[in-house]
Amino acid sequence: MKLFIPLLLAVPLAQACEAPPPARIDIEANSYYSDKNHSVIDPVKRAQNIANTKPIEDFLSHVAQDANGRDAACALTWLTSWGEQKAMLGKLSSEQAYYVRKWTLSGMALNYARIKPQATPAQRTTIEGWFKTLADATMAHADAKKGTRNNHYYWEGLAVTAVGGVTGDARYLDWGRKVLEHALGQMEPDGALPAEMERAVKALHYQVYAATPLVMIASILDVRDPRLDTLVAFTVAGSADPSGIAKRTGFTQEPVGSREVTTIYNRQVGKAPPPAGKALWQPRLGGSLEVPNPLEHLK
Repeated sequence: MKLFIPLLLAVPLAQACEAPPPARIDIEANSYYSDKNHSVIDPVKRAQNIANTKPIEDFLSHVAQDANGRDAACALTWLTSWGEQKAMLGKLSSEQAYYVRKWTLSGMALNYARIKPQATPAQRTTIEGWFKTLADATMAHADAKKGTRNNHYYWEGLAVTAVGGVTGDARYLDWGRKVLEHALGQMEPDGALPAEMERAVKALHYQVYAATPLVMIASILDVRDPRLDTLVAFTVAGSADPSGIAKRTGFTQEPVGSREVTTIYNRQVGKAPPPAGKALWQPRLGGSLEVPNPLEHLK
C-alpha cells in the first residue's frame, strides 16, 4: 500500500504540553431531537448533551491540533494516557453515548495515523491495543443493534476501518468493507440513501453526513465502485440545488455544503480539488481535510 504523507498545515504552536485530563471511562450523552423524524432540535436537551460530552470533545480537539502539526509528542502522550486508563470502555448511558464513542474513535485513529511514525514502541502497544478494544466494542454494539442501518452505521464503519488502517489488522478492514457494501447496496439507483431521505428538513444534511464517512472508508480500503460515484454525484448535486430533495421529501431543505465529501473523493479518483473556501477542519476525520490522511489511497 503506497502512502502519501504530506506536510501538515500550520497550527498555533503550544508553549508546552499540558498534562492530559483524567480519562472519561463512562460516557453520559442524550438525544436532543423532539420529533419522530429526528429533524427538530430541542435546544435545552442539545445544551445538556454538549455540556456532558464536552470533556471528550475537548480531548479529541486537542489531540487533532497536536497531530496536525502543533505537537505530535503531546498528542501521543494524551492518547497513551487515555489508553492506559481504558477510556470510554465503561458505562454508556444511551445510544447517543455510543455515537460519541464511535465518532471519537474515528477521529483518534485518523489523527494517530498522522503521527504514528513518531510513537515509541510502548506508545504504539498501548494506543493500538486500546483502539482495538474500542473497535471490538463498536462492532459488537453495531452487530447486536436491530433496525435501520443509517449514517451511524457508516460512521461505525469508518471508526473500525481507521483502526484497521493504523494497526494493520485485516479483521477491522474486512468489517469496514462489509459496512461500505451494505451502504452502497441499500442506496437508491440515483444515489439517495433511503434512511437519510426520511429526515424531513434535514434529509440533505444527513445525505451529506452519511456520504462523508463512506468516501473515507472507500479511500482507506482503496475501493473503486461506480455506485460510489453515483452516491457522490447525487450528494453534490443536492447540495448545489436542494430543490430535488425538497420535492422528493416534501420538505424545504436546510442548506449544507458538500466540500468535505468532494475533497476526500476527488483525490481518491484523481479529480481536481473542489474550489477553495473556508478551511475544512474536522477532528472526527483527522483534523485538516485539505491535507490527505496517510491512510488514504490517492490517485
